Amino acid sequence: MSTLSPQEHKRLQRRQRAKASAIGLLFLTPWMIGMLAFMAYPLLYSLFLSFHKIRIAPDGSGLIYQFVSLDNFVYAFLRDNKFPEQMFLFVREAVLIVPITVIFALLVATLLNQRFFGTMFFRTVFFLPVIFATGRVLIELFNQGQGELPLTQQYNVEELVYTLLPPTAAEPVMSVLGKFIMILWFSGVQVIIFLAGFQTISQSTYEAAQIDGASPWETFWKITFPSIVPFIVLNGIYTVVDLSTNPFNPIMQHILTNMVDPETGYGYASALGWIYFAFVFLWIALLMRFAMKFNIRRR
Repeated sequence: MSTLSPQEHKRLQRRQRAKASAIGLLFLTPWMIGMLAFMAYPLLYSLFLSFHKIRIAPDGSGLIYQFVSLDNFVYAFLRDNKFPEQMFLFVREAVLIVPITVIFALLVATLLNQRFFGTMFFRTVFFLPVIFATGRVLIELFNQGQGELPLTQQYNVEELVYTLLPPTAAEPVMSVLGKFIMILWFSGVQVIIFLAGFQTISQSTYEAAQIDGASPWETFWKITFPSIVPFIVLNGIYTVVDLSTNPFNPIMQHILTNMVDPETGYGYASALGWIYFAFVFLWIALLMRFAMKFNIRRR
């Protein structure tokens, strides 16, 4: 039986990697076509608008584009009193909401990954809110006070929180508790992702741990958790993106308000959108950086 030389082995590995890359690009092709056809032009056009002040022509014949360079971006931080404050409030709530959502989804997925009667039923129940809870439905439920935990009023949790915590920390905590049920409703996709992650762990690994006498707690932290860290990061990224575009986000409302305001218009609203996009993208980049460092340490 002939063996491959080192050079032939490297060439074979390069061909295999090239084949895998080609298959990946093939699956990405429909998305890339859709991106170029329906999203590339609006994105580039909004970037163009962000450097202009847009006005309607006096005769109503069209729009007048006045180039203002970076004035819209400077205005957002130095003259717009609402935008920096709303960005700060968004970050303050997101620091609590993202971990709560990911941890809750991990706990639920861990339970649903067990073998018991009615597993598919309960998986469906946790995913149903993702299908039915549209923006208008969530807003209406929230306006009716259905997003708050009942025990917050029953046990006077607000007074307790303000007693134990300073106002700067108590306000975001109460804001999160005020829409806690709605937050958990957004965890359906994360649960599915975690369940998919659990399927990548070989059952023989758990069997070997049981033979060695490992407890369920040790098995989780030594086998399950290290294996699903990439899925935790993925769910963190998904939750950040989902949170940044949900109907309760005040920044989105501020952008829409400025879009129809004659004093600011589409140009300033586009600048706000790109600033917000850069901020969310930076957050996602930090999460990906954390994932890369963790993988390097594992190796």
